[in-house]
Amino acid sequence: ATETELKEKKHRVEDALSATRAAVEEGIVPGGGVALINAMEAIKKLKMKYDDENIGVAVVRKALEVPMMGIAENAGRDGAVIIETVRRKQKEDGNKHIGYDVLNEEYVDMVKAGIIDPAKVTKGALENAASIAAMILTTEALITEVPEKEKPAAPPMPEY
Repeated sequence: ATETELKEKKHRVEDALSATRAAVEEGIVPGGGVALINAMEAIKKLKMKYDDENIGVAVVRKALEVPMMGIAENAGRDGAVIIETVRRKQKEDGNKHIGYDVLNEEYVDMVKAGIIDPAKVTKGALENAASIAAMILTTEALITEVPEKEKPAAPPMPEY
């Protein structure tokens, strides 16, 4: 194995150890974005006093769909259809662990299938996203990097 392959393997082992430690600390949740879809239920009926707050709640609800949508679309599937099917199957089966297994192209109990995430990692991602959103909302300006326009590899050919 090359040095690069060994470094990659070492990195994967370190990631697995970190995920295992996090899972032992705070438990596991269904993976594949299922836990985030389920978290939407907690804010679904939330009605805020002001319109801009309701818009914020709607943005959060939409953001919670993004991981499952991305996983489905990366597998060549329609993310919106997958999400709606997951919700329907969860209701039909009375099982909040139902999700979409992209490798086997089927709807399964994600925990039984071993498709899990450490609860600590999922919770931390939500907390960090909420913190960043709050910071953006309370600041007057946001600084981002402006993408540079790509320069042509060579100057255009002169016309004769």
